[in-house]
Amino acid sequence: MTQRVLIAADKFKGSLTAVQVAERVTAGLRRVVPDVEVEALPVADGGDGTVDAAVAAGFERREARVAGPLGHEVTAAFALRGETAVVEMAEASGLQRLPAGVFAPLSASTYGSGELLRAALDAGARTIVFGVGGSATTDGGAGMLSALGARFLDADGEPVPPGGGGLAELARADLSDLDPRLASVELILASDVDNPLTGPKGAPAVYGPQKGASPDDVEILDAALAHYAKALEEAAGPEAAEYAASPGAGAAGGIGYGALLLGAEFRPGIEVMLDVLGFAPALQWASLVITGEGSLDEQTLHGKAPAGVAAAARAADKEVIAVCGRLALPPEALGRAGIRRAYPLTQVEPDVAKCIADAGPILERVAEQIARDFLT
Repeated sequence: MTQRVLIAADKFKGSLTAVQVAERVTAGLRRVVPDVEVEALPVADGGDGTVDAAVAAGFERREARVAGPLGHEVTAAFALRGETAVVEMAEASGLQRLPAGVFAPLSASTYGSGELLRAALDAGARTIVFGVGGSATTDGGAGMLSALGARFLDADGEPVPPGGGGLAELARADLSDLDPRLASVELILASDVDNPLTGPKGAPAVYGPQKGASPDDVEILDAALAHYAKALEEAAGPEAAEYAASPGAGAAGGIGYGALLLGAEFRPGIEVMLDVLGFAPALQWASLVITGEGSLDEQTLHGKAPAGVAAAARAADKEVIAVCGRLALPPEALGRAGIRRAYPLTQVEPDVAKCIADAGPILERVAEQIARDFLT
């Protein structure tokens, strides 16, 4: 019987894109089983790499000039197919948009993410999948809302400074001039985190330090975002307070909260992306599924791409194996997630630095072993 392999892996962060992972695994499999049928469906969970995954699945790549997190102009991409757009906030407001070694936890803004949403609306999108993750920002989505027509004013009626720190000066929020097209668009907030906006599990406390926030900065940001939510409650009504406490509000520095205010529906990022990418029909065709990401660890089990792929594949009674850079999960945890076996690069090359530098060739060797174990 002809073996049909579906490769549905995420990127190996810092080494290989999801597309490159699929190419390398395919090359390794074919070295051992030349006639194996392979379908590549690179996946993402809403974070950085989401637009690339959509483009690989047949979406058209579109570009727009928008503000980066520090206000400088950058070229950001979104993906479009028919009336469905995939917008990735990291394209405009991600950590990768900051100069190397530079952080701006108090002043980085999501304004460019709002401009990117506007570009998707201009392109005719009626459904927007808004993937959030990898942000440089902790502004509660205030910058994004400003780009879409909201106004955040201080006691003198002047716009507050950009970033989460500036929200401490907020006296009044005005949402009356929000882009009217938002009312008739289906907006889906795709994220793999379910944190609320503020508090011990909120955006500043949990994710602020990754963006360069000191303990003092975290306190300032948490108080500023709580103040911001209060001002929005006065402007938009009691549901603004409910949104602040909702799962996903704290995603990507609180941009999830801004999206919820716009009427977004919060869904796990990998679930949304599997729908958008056409995973179900590809899965029906396959006899073996290969998933993976850079590090298979405890975080993987909480909504990351390999866990989502494995759950969907197990429901369809398909066998799943995983490739990864490093493996930090015991076999029983993998089994519970629906992954039969994992193949880390470190199994072939114990030196982690070499694994990162030569990830492609090493992954091909790993794929050869998978072919010998499962396809011959």
